[in-house]
Amino acid sequence: MKTLLIIDVQNDFLPGGSLPVAGSDAIVPVINRIMEQFDLIVAAQDWHPQNHGSFVTNHPGRKPFDEIDLEGLPQTLWPDHCVQGSHGAGFSAALETRPIEAIFRKGTDPGIDSYSAFFDNGRRKSTGLADYLRGKRAHDLYLCGLAGDICVHFSALDALREGFNVHFIRDAATPLDLAVAPARLEELRRRGAHVIDSGAIDRRSR
Repeated sequence: MKTLLIIDVQNDFLPGGSLPVAGSDAIVPVINRIMEQFDLIVAAQDWHPQNHGSFVTNHPGRKPFDEIDLEGLPQTLWPDHCVQGSHGAGFSAALETRPIEAIFRKGTDPGIDSYSAFFDNGRRKSTGLADYLRGKRAHDLYLCGLAGDICVHFSALDALREGFNVHFIRDAATPLDLAVAPARLEELRRRGAHVIDSGAIDRRSR
């Protein structure tokens, strides 16, 4: 089954949000346009409690983007974002959400961050996404969303580990850090992912 996984297209990552990705609003029309090419569409959503350990406000004296140790793992300190129930945690109003069959929330444990839509950063807890996709007999998985070099990237790596045929949609996944984005794409290619543009999807059979 040909499946689209939309990752974290949420207000806090869009222009005007607390952790905006430059140019991120440009991917929303691309995602909306390609939805009709898929048999199954699912989404991931950052869903942090206010006391999350990755939030800089929970570490007095620290600055945004400082690096700390959080329960044994390296952790970037982020501006507070995607707090449960907040406007910032909501999906973009421009995103067509009606075709989304299921939403998988991540980052709910205050003691560990979760970049991937499949597991937390320590792979201590699963979101259940992989089992859900297997239950749907999904094999070909196309990933898009925000940010391309972080949550989409790490979701793609986990999808490969879980045995899915992974396609990273480059023009539907804006990176936060343009400097590291090329190396992240090369890593995905090296591990077996297909890095494509959205125009190639229309030429693939369902």
